[in-house]
Amino acid sequence: MKYHLLATVAMLAAPVLTASAFAAEIPAASVDTAASASADAADIGSDIVVTAQKRAEKISNVPITITAYSGSKLREIGVTQFDQLSAYVPGLNVQEQSPNNPGFVIRGITSDSGSSQGSPAVTIYLNGVDVSRSRGSYFDLYDLERVEVVKGPQATLFGTAAAIGAVSVITNKPTSEFGGELRAAYGNYNQRKVDGFINTGGDVLSARLAFAVKLRDGIVPNIAGSANSQTPNGPKKDALNGQGQYGARASVRYHKGDLLIDAVATYDGQRAPGTAFKSGTYAPTNGTTSPFSYAEVAGSPVSAAVLGYDEPHLTRNVYDGNITAKYTPDGPFSFTQIVGYRKFDSNEVFDADGSQAWYLEFAEDEHGEQVSSESRINYDTAKFRGFAGFTFFHETVSQRVPFSTEEGTYLQCAANVIKGLGCVSPTGVVTASQATSILTGGKATVIPYTSTFENFGKSDTYSAFADGTYIPIPQIELTLGARLLIERRESGFTASVPNSVLTKAPLIPGQVDTKGQTFHAEGDYEAFLPRANVLYKATDWANLYLTYSRGRRSPVVNLDAGPGGVARINNIDQEKVTNYEGGIKVAYGKVNASIGYYYEKYRNFQVSVIQTNGTSLTQSAGSATNQGVEAEIATSFGRMLSLFANGAYINAKVDNNPLYPTFSGNQFRLQPKVQASGGGTLTVPLTESFELFATPTVTYRSHIFFEIPNKSNIAQGPVTLVNLRAGIQNPRAKWQLTAYATNLLNRNYLIDAGNTGGAFGDPTFIRAQPRLFGIEGVYRF
Repeated sequence: MKYHLLATVAMLAAPVLTASAFAAEIPAASVDTAASASADAADIGSDIVVTAQKRAEKISNVPITITAYSGSKLREIGVTQFDQLSAYVPGLNVQEQSPNNPGFVIRGITSDSGSSQGSPAVTIYLNGVDVSRSRGSYFDLYDLERVEVVKGPQATLFGTAAAIGAVSVITNKPTSEFGGELRAAYGNYNQRKVDGFINTGGDVLSARLAFAVKLRDGIVPNIAGSANSQTPNGPKKDALNGQGQYGARASVRYHKGDLLIDAVATYDGQRAPGTAFKSGTYAPTNGTTSPFSYAEVAGSPVSAAVLGYDEPHLTRNVYDGNITAKYTPDGPFSFTQIVGYRKFDSNEVFDADGSQAWYLEFAEDEHGEQVSSESRINYDTAKFRGFAGFTFFHETVSQRVPFSTEEGTYLQCAANVIKGLGCVSPTGVVTASQATSILTGGKATVIPYTSTFENFGKSDTYSAFADGTYIPIPQIELTLGARLLIERRESGFTASVPNSVLTKAPLIPGQVDTKGQTFHAEGDYEAFLPRANVLYKATDWANLYLTYSRGRRSPVVNLDAGPGGVARINNIDQEKVTNYEGGIKVAYGKVNASIGYYYEKYRNFQVSVIQTNGTSLTQSAGSATNQGVEAEIATSFGRMLSLFANGAYINAKVDNNPLYPTFSGNQFRLQPKVQASGGGTLTVPLTESFELFATPTVTYRSHIFFEIPNKSNIAQGPVTLVNLRAGIQNPRAKWQLTAYATNLLNRNYLIDAGNTGGAFGDPTFIRAQPRLFGIEGVYRF
């Protein structure tokens, strides 16, 4: 803690005091007016201003593939979570298994590993600060200015984690006016939502406080503890896949003369029912193995003591703070300083076998801390504009995974040691619970067993970057940029794996005790990541662009214990991707459209594979190729009607290579070949005080695989979803009353399959949300 305090003080005292010109730090309009931009300025049908290239510019003038939505438009189409956002961004998919385990996927590349030793490939930015570590990357979406999704390697713009793209979230900043909003909703599954903000201030100092609370009962009934379960005397357990989301954000803006400073502090937390890992092998009492039916997950008598909670549950806290400052004197130069600090701790207790047996009970207890700094100078003239700077990023992470089982139950369910006994009977009786008594001749009926492994990761990254755009004639812009980085990565591993009472050996094959030791390994790395862009303004309303860029996912220092309890190191080289793309962007009147084609080649493609001992290990799959087309169109007809549509075709596969037969020809996980969405808003005036509105949307996603290697039984077929928001509102936006429904047609589909249970021969399945509907009211002042 002392180290981080000193680092933070040192960065705050940096001679270059500035605020971010980058979108995630300062609203686009503030570049010119030093006041917050209205989110409505970015509505669909307008040429939205973005700052992905660390300067404010219209999206049609950005020579890279980027999708952006204003906060007001996201509210209009009902987007308040990352997984909902991905349905409307071609090339982006977000698998929200739980807030502790989100999977961010851009063009088929996934960042969802919980291992402390790996590194993300997709950058998540919150107000200009990298928050990409998987277990700390999720946060609630409320009181937003806009979201920008940039696709393709963008290390120059977004840092080393942007191997294939970035999601940048920009929250609303304080304004000089007094005002606020209060929003409340209630719906089925006991949905209770309330959020809002209050803003006050003057010309020099202003402040804003925003908050959000989202509560919902579980969507998967859990009969454990009820009269018709294997534990009829209770206690009754919670339904699964519920929501308990709490968030608060305080923002302060100081603006005097040429200096603009924004400080933002955010808390994001969850107290939620556990994830519904439903067994595809063992049915609950008098039930079925369908993931769309009830579950029976009771935990175990030692769950609270060993795992941290007495049933499947998520407890998570994230604390985030950032300061951005910009000094803009007269002339072409401006100076920027960004400082960020983020801390998270999360413990998720889960039943990996998804059945009523005391078989595979796990928890994941992860902690992380990040400190970052970016110092930058911008230069802007009619003929040349660019930026150069330096960044520092420090991260420490630990992941502790305790395991709990009953010895006889485990041996019977995993290895069928007593022929004819089985694990769970067709009617739901846990026959395996008799195994300990049989194997000990009645001397014992229950033998609890616990093992734990913990991995650690630490990284320090220093990088220098520069990017310049030369404008020889008004119709042509030529851009070159690069980032040079130096990185030190350290890994640690320890495990407590006692011998089984029954087998006199570790119960899970492959788990090895480190005999009280903590192993350490480290590595030093460097990389040079360039980009080059050409923008040709063919007409006043059509721009053509070509892009070349290179991305890189950091090497992995895989460290665990080998036979005999000795350190085992398996270093995975850095993953490299070369990206080529081109397209056209159109901003003609109220019509905005774009279409682009890309081709990406990967070397040393990294995949995460769950091992037979329940751990996740990064492996190389050789080379891979990804090519596709992404397109968007949006228009508006005054206030009465706005329409949008977008889609993507992505052909992402591991190359055929006899050296990697397990992965050859496999489709990237969590990536459909085709995805599309469309919708619009119709507004019908009734009187001067009332108007009706309706916002229907449709999303489509083709077949996906949940794992590499691809397995036909660990997959999901095509899914089409319909959502609807409709109601009555005040034309001057003073109030609004809305009826809403997501998954209106109540389609059954999966968001994940396989999981930890699959490594033990018992794949589990997680259902997506059913139809959710309710009423929402908004009042603004």
